[in-house]
Amino acid sequence: MADQTGAGRAGVDTAALAATVSAWIADEIDPAAAASLQGLIDAGDWAELADRFSGPLAFGTAGLRGPIRSGPNGMNRAVVRRTAAGIASWLAGHGSAGATVVIGYDARHGSYDFAHDSAGILAAAGYEVLVLPRPLPTPVLAFSVLHFGAAVGIMVTASHNPPQDNGYKVYVGDGAQIVPPVDAEIEAAIRGVGSVRALPLSQTYRVVESDVVDRYVAAVVGLIADGPRDVRIVHTAMHGVGTEVMTRVLAAAGFGDVIEVEEQTRPDPDFPTVAFPNPEEPGALDLALATAKSTGADVVIANDPDADRCGVAAVFADGWRMLRGDEVGVLLADALIRKGVVGTYATTIVSSSLLSVLAADAGVGYAETLTGFKWLSRAAPDLAFAYEEALGYAVAPGLVRDKDGVSAGLLVAELAASLAAAGSSLAGRLDELAEKYGLFATDQLSYRVEDLSMITDAMARLRAHPPTSLLGSAVSVEELLPATDGVRLRWASGRVVVRPSGTEPKLKAYLEVVVTAASAEESAATARGLLTRLRGEMSAALGLE
Repeated sequence: MADQTGAGRAGVDTAALAATVSAWIADEIDPAAAASLQGLIDAGDWAELADRFSGPLAFGTAGLRGPIRSGPNGMNRAVVRRTAAGIASWLAGHGSAGATVVIGYDARHGSYDFAHDSAGILAAAGYEVLVLPRPLPTPVLAFSVLHFGAAVGIMVTASHNPPQDNGYKVYVGDGAQIVPPVDAEIEAAIRGVGSVRALPLSQTYRVVESDVVDRYVAAVVGLIADGPRDVRIVHTAMHGVGTEVMTRVLAAAGFGDVIEVEEQTRPDPDFPTVAFPNPEEPGALDLALATAKSTGADVVIANDPDADRCGVAAVFADGWRMLRGDEVGVLLADALIRKGVVGTYATTIVSSSLLSVLAADAGVGYAETLTGFKWLSRAAPDLAFAYEEALGYAVAPGLVRDKDGVSAGLLVAELAASLAAAGSSLAGRLDELAEKYGLFATDQLSYRVEDLSMITDAMARLRAHPPTSLLGSAVSVEELLPATDGVRLRWASGRVVVRPSGTEPKLKAYLEVVVTAASAEESAATARGLLTRLRGEMSAALGLE
């Protein structure tokens, strides 16, 4: 056995750490997790143990998300049971003892066990617990919260994170994700949970029938009317859980020419064909685009692994390319406005400014929130549509009060078919909007880091020495704290928002330039040049060249 008598090489008190780990092992309910921790002690891997026991995995407004590993700073069965017990305590403290809780899960490593462990804990605490029948998209869980009148919904998923991660999203009775102070209240309740081994489990929870999936499919299909359906669609679920529901929705709506990306159709928690299972990542759509080109498709619809996001690719003058989230958001908003859908149209501080222009021109409401659908879903009582540039769209907030890649995908298909029937296309409609309002061109700088201090240092550098000009224009600087950790830079024909990602170890800079030229082609060329310059200037400002 490794020496446990003194400080480790990095100054770790190995004796104290060994005692802490041993106490955790004694309370561990998963033999494999206990064995892995004991193995680290025996190997003297104090750096790894110090990381795993540096503190509990943070419970925030995205719930839990982290690497699947034993110890308090990871996603594992002990952490999940403790979290479920904390949620049970929080509910009871808010007058909802015995209420309905609905739980869904995706096909990631550990998701089934995490979902059913949570169900057992909550059922033993006296709640009516409903578990979805199989791995399903996050939007089905969000729909189920409203459908079953649940006080809380839990979705076990890490969305588009790498395969070694898992997570735990929490929804409240209005069907939206939690916001402060609920996250802090639940975290405090989790801290109050004692021994995990002492937590009772019950098998009285109910696995619901597939009827809830049928109802979701029918409700989504009901969002569109009869119309053109002559469009060839390539769809990819990116090794996630979206294939079944997305293809059912498209078929029921009358879209019969749908081609799946065969290599990515079935759920696979290792995501073998992509470096990151996120449609935004470079290369993630390579297989889908190759399939589209070889089959003469009109549009690509890509879901992330839990199908709450929707990526879109289409043919432009220079060939196939993926649409930016802002482009899809504006196309969907424009389509809904032209359908006569009234209410408030909302987006976030980092998304394109064009939605505000569209809303003002159409005489509909407009709202802007902090990033994240937990805020967007509560943007207005009469919310009609919401989107964020990270490929998230709520096209029917009364149905799913969260981003929904399935319903968004259906509306993209409907729009592509109706435009094709009129002799146009998604690219053509974007050109028409640019000619009418100007081209609002967006781009993003995204820096993935191993050391989170690099993000802290870059934000501090930007705040201490912000650029005084960008693209030759004087810049105004807006500090977004305390609402969010961000800085907004504005000038007459553009803006930049810099902020750390809320879900990944990334620093992001969201760029926008507004160009008005004689033609769509000239505007696009000018915008490309300006965005290239802006990327270079912001890279220098952040010190991350």
